[in-house]
Amino acid sequence: MATAAGSERLGGRSARPEARLYGPGGVPTPASALPPRRRSTAMAGGGTAGRVLARAAGWGRPLAPKETLGLLEASVVHRQGALLALSKPPGLPVLGRPGELSLVLLLPALRRRLGLPAELHVVKAPASCHRATEQLQRFFADARRRGQYPVTYHAVTVGVPAEAEGEIRTGLRWQQQGDTTVVVPVPAPGRRSLARKEVKSTLTHYRVLGAAGGCALLQLQPRTAFPEQLPVHLTLLLCPALGDHKHSSRVGRVLGVPFLLPPEAAPTRTQMLDEELLSRLGLSPQQLHRLPLHLHLQQLVLPEGPLCAPPPPPFLRTLRRLGLPGPREPSATRSPLPPH
Repeated sequence: MATAAGSERLGGRSARPEARLYGPGGVPTPASALPPRRRSTAMAGGGTAGRVLARAAGWGRPLAPKETLGLLEASVVHRQGALLALSKPPGLPVLGRPGELSLVLLLPALRRRLGLPAELHVVKAPASCHRATEQLQRFFADARRRGQYPVTYHAVTVGVPAEAEGEIRTGLRWQQQGDTTVVVPVPAPGRRSLARKEVKSTLTHYRVLGAAGGCALLQLQPRTAFPEQLPVHLTLLLCPALGDHKHSSRVGRVLGVPFLLPPEAAPTRTQMLDEELLSRLGLSPQQLHRLPLHLHLQQLVLPEGPLCAPPPPPFLRTLRRLGLPGPREPSATRSPLPPH
């Protein structure tokens, strides 16, 4: 997938339309139980993690670990088979940095509170349930090979694409820049670089759902999966995602006309927005660094059917402030997946 996490489940009845899951930037987040076996795990209590605070979107104050755990327990929307689906609050990282409160760190305690016999792991994380993960990976890979779109995203962009609908095709690769690595496009990758997997050919279908005041709401359906694929593809459209503080600086403007800068000429920085857009968003320049990435995983097609997720509160507030259309069901005419 193009993001750090997705919502998946195996076995049991079809996904219910009212099931609502969302994570950072609206990305649904799953956790799966390993096949019945116990392993010794414990959540550190009273240590560094116990002193770290997390802030959930829509909450006016930081949340302590115990409060965050209670929020996760109340957000479980599906428990069946190998998968547990929950509505992870935005602002809580999946993995996190050392000493930072994260979903993975809270899973042992969440398992105990839910009375589950098996250890919980986030699907697609390095230590996830291999059987469940492999089944889902095969399902997604097969769907993409058949020309279908198992995932549908919504994004708020700064700028409106020249065409109302189209495809973004490019190679993507990792490139060292100073002391960090970044994802950069390779417009015409060679056969050797593709064969050696130094570059991956990527494709995203997009459709404009609405536009207002120089911003747009886009539907994005990636046919491939590469880290940061969607934010990079949006910069190639000259319409970076709102809140993209990593890639948006590649889109420059001269007399209001956007153009693309080479990666090495565009250092990572807080996204720059004009005063009018800041005013419409109700933000000051000092608050820009807190603007979240407006990229939301709206629907994920699973073996038993689609699972939809409403946008998180910050995404919905932005739609209202900018006068963009509210959430809608993704198009079912673009290569729908057959019943499984």
